[in-house]
Amino acid sequence: MAGSYTKKEFSVGPEEQTLLKDSNGTRIVPAKGTEPVRLSPGWEGTGRPDDELNFKGVTMDQADLELNPPKDRLNIVFCIMVLHGIGVLMPWNMFITAKNYFVNYKLSEEYTGIQSNYATNFLAYLGFAAQVPNLLFNWLNVFMQFGGNLTTRIVWGIVIQVLIFVCTVILAMIDSSGWPGVFFWITMISVIILNTANGIYQNSVFGMVAKLPTKYTGAVILGSNISGTFTAIINFIAQYMAPNPRTAAIYYFITALFVLLACFDTYFALPINRFYRYREFLHQKGINKRQLENSTRDKHNTPPYWKIFKQCFPQCFNTFFVFFVTLSLFPSVQSDVERSNPNFIVPSDYYSTIMCFLTFNVTALIGSSIASLVQWPSKKYLIIPVVLRILYIPLFLLCNYKPNGISRVLPVYINNDWVYFLIAVTMGISSGYFSSLSMMYCPRMVDSQYMATAGMFGAASLITGIFTGILFSMVMPILVANISFELS
Repeated sequence: MAGSYTKKEFSVGPEEQTLLKDSNGTRIVPAKGTEPVRLSPGWEGTGRPDDELNFKGVTMDQADLELNPPKDRLNIVFCIMVLHGIGVLMPWNMFITAKNYFVNYKLSEEYTGIQSNYATNFLAYLGFAAQVPNLLFNWLNVFMQFGGNLTTRIVWGIVIQVLIFVCTVILAMIDSSGWPGVFFWITMISVIILNTANGIYQNSVFGMVAKLPTKYTGAVILGSNISGTFTAIINFIAQYMAPNPRTAAIYYFITALFVLLACFDTYFALPINRFYRYREFLHQKGINKRQLENSTRDKHNTPPYWKIFKQCFPQCFNTFFVFFVTLSLFPSVQSDVERSNPNFIVPSDYYSTIMCFLTFNVTALIGSSIASLVQWPSKKYLIIPVVLRILYIPLFLLCNYKPNGISRVLPVYINNDWVYFLIAVTMGISSGYFSSLSMMYCPRMVDSQYMATAGMFGAASLITGIFTGILFSMVMPILVANISFELS
């Protein structure tokens, strides 16, 4: 054995006695100035810092994931994110598409026996009741993180929405003809609570998906665009199969319950998926690495919100502006564009349904699908086509747009239904495509540990665009009623 040794009487534990004594029973110790020979109790027990320990805090499963990176087999995680995209816009689409149930049935003069302004102003009230809390809590959730971590916020957001839809189904079953005012305000309060929970849920979903590759953010946007088409189809099927509006509404709102419960179940199924666990592990690993690097500078765990916002602001603006232009025109302006040619292939009775709702939802869906395959232009130049979309506003006003109760002064310069259809198609595709791109780019503007926060900023910008677009759409009837000019 290397080194010089002396003998000393043994007076330590039995394990070391057995291993460190000679045949005469005396302890072997190194000579002065040399290291004693001892057995380490184990690598984890040496007291070394975490970053010096091999595989410290890494389970066998995580080690296996890192050695054998899994793929998203059958695109299961992608489909789950599409489902959550459907879920985040389900409340808004459900109540907007159910306009006939509220306006022409529950609040109608034929049902209640009295004339009131509840039905007349229903959509205006609904828009404010839905979007104001959604807007408020989307922004507050970025900074205050109501309900703790992402899982808590997503779970409680879905649970509250399920309870509100249960109450909505019960209200559909009850005869409310004797108290239309009470029914109206119960509905408005339900919408406020529903969209408060949905704002937190929606924001948290974008925070969750920001940890995954960019195409999964596109999957959520894709689902959001599918949501409108899905809701319209369910509403049509419910009306066709049900014998009366009451039964149709029950079938219709119960469908929303099944969708939200599917979102609830699939969220808890995500940790079972190896690909999702792998991406979560990589994300957490990146966070731990940067926290270690910045431990001497960052004394608190609070994210630098201003720094994050400045970095992702270009994409937040792109998201905001895409939805601002889109919601300025859809559905308020588009649904009031009338057929110009009486011999056009689409009958007058179905013109708004096909040329507005179906056309926009299908084309927006196509645009989102393209964004999952092609990402162009780059993050730097995306703002150019996004800003150019402002031209759709005058284009739609120059079509045969005739809002109810308004005497149009502005001449109709685009009176060809096929030209209007082309404008509507390109507007829908560009809305779905550019909104998906901006939301996919947004988390990639910041460091990995801030991706979830950047995703939340993007979601809040999305809701802000929707809200301001809805407000601006109220200006459109005023414009066509007061502006008159002739094109030379």
